[in-house]
Amino acid sequence: MNTFKKVGLTALAGSLVVTSAFAGSLSVTGSAGITLNNQSNHDAGNSFSSGDSLNFSGSGELDNGMVVTLNHEIDGGVSDDRSVVIALPDAGTLTFNAKGGSSAMSAVDDVMPTAYGESWDVIGHTASSTSLVTNTRTGKEGAIGGFSTANNFFYNAPEMVDGLGVNLSYTPSGTGRPDGTVSYALEYTGIEGLTLGYGSDDNGKSGTSKLETETMYAKYAFGSFTVGAQESEQEQSGATTSDDEFSAIGVTYQVSDDLTIGYTSSERQFGDKSQDQESANLSASYTSGGMTIAVAHVSMDNVGGSTSAQDDIDGFDIDVSFAF
Repeated sequence: MNTFKKVGLTALAGSLVVTSAFAGSLSVTGSAGITLNNQSNHDAGNSFSSGDSLNFSGSGELDNGMVVTLNHEIDGGVSDDRSVVIALPDAGTLTFNAKGGSSAMSAVDDVMPTAYGESWDVIGHTASSTSLVTNTRTGKEGAIGGFSTANNFFYNAPEMVDGLGVNLSYTPSGTGRPDGTVSYALEYTGIEGLTLGYGSDDNGKSGTSKLETETMYAKYAFGSFTVGAQESEQEQSGATTSDDEFSAIGVTYQVSDDLTIGYTSSERQFGDKSQDQESANLSASYTSGGMTIAVAHVSMDNVGGSTSAQDDIDGFDIDVSFAF
């Protein structure tokens, strides 16, 4: 019995010596918030909701200089985004998104200046919403983006040309997706105040199911103002029913270190519908310590390309959030 204990403790001590050769750390951050959402042509009235998120992050530096970080988010009590990030010395950063994440283009699908939320994202329902089906509403569409899935790779390249940033992502093939695809995004910030960007992606399918997307944008910051414009398009191979276009503009004004106001609008044109979805968002946000109060008033016309009067909606969103 004593011999067994001695061997076990010796093995444990040896393992502790091995792991202590690497500098490691573990941290937990989080956020919580309460949101009030109200919109016309909706039976829910004033809709209150809450959100909470815990972000666990553990990292360690290897002998070769690489830093490996594990990130895991618990959102609303449910396991959400998970990733492994490998920082390569002088060679950029490689991220494996086991759950969540985005393609390089998805990360820049709508980067217009805003104080709170994109113009199309604050109110309205997605096509999968239960209340949407019950009330026969049309599902809204967002910006034209990429086509990422879980278990994808995202690479942030080191700066090779002064002011030029390059992001690449690889999304593997899977069910209903015969081909793996590479998405890329370029961003140039070499001129003070000016940001220029371009991104491209495709959905990894073939025939008339294949969709190719691209976006380009420009933003300029001067004084307390930031203005921007963005254009995107989606093309369907061998057909035109999914040939869509998206455009957006935005402007923000930094009133003080704590207060920002903004206005952003967007339009999505559909290849198979006669009406365009138009959205406008007037917003403001105020931050004090770890608390942020954000407000947005949004109007949306022809949601999802619908011609029905019930799919012209407007409403507001008030969010109070706390970071810790």
